[in-house]
Amino acid sequence: MLLKIHPSNPELRKIKLVVDILQNGGVIIYPTDTVYAMGCSIMQPRALERIARIKGIDPKKVNFSIICHSLSNITDYAFNIDTPLYRIMKRTLPGPYTFILHANSNVPKIFLSKKKTIGIRVPNNKIPLTIVEELGVPIISTSIHNDDKIVDYITDPALIYEKFEKLVDVVIDGGFSGNKPSTVLDCTDSEIKVVREGLGKLEGII
Repeated sequence: MLLKIHPSNPELRKIKLVVDILQNGGVIIYPTDTVYAMGCSIMQPRALERIARIKGIDPKKVNFSIICHSLSNITDYAFNIDTPLYRIMKRTLPGPYTFILHANSNVPKIFLSKKKTIGIRVPNNKIPLTIVEELGVPIISTSIHNDDKIVDYITDPALIYEKFEKLVDVVIDGGFSGNKPSTVLDCTDSEIKVVREGLGKLEGII
């Protein structure tokens, strides 16, 4: 299903349809403030295994990120967020950043790396934020890559649907996306490390 949702004023009826799919173990593709992502509910490990099969990856060897709907929601799934880091997150979120943090026991083990860390995003896009708020738990975020060796990411939702319509339950059309991923910051030690420089600017962080 290709489902068009208004990016700045998501229709609640359509959001609830997506939430119902996620609660029943479905896999979705959705827009963020960077690139399109594939995801499922954090409470559906079999859906994660399905995503891993679609992408041809081992779920035990990949660090997945989750989408939270707010800064306060992050503390439900991560700990050891000191005051300086909290201030950085408050200044940059919602925005194109992924913060790698120490995961707490609310994160199912299947989603964790061996270091028991989790990447957490609060994208500046109302569609995934509204989905997560209505769902009540985070959704997984793993980028949709292009087969093209020159262009890393597919930006056109119609092309995404053409490629994945038989593999996922719904592709959300929230308009064209950018082709630059989020900036990934490892915040598990006292010093923040840049894992990947993406759309999020580093000034005032590092």
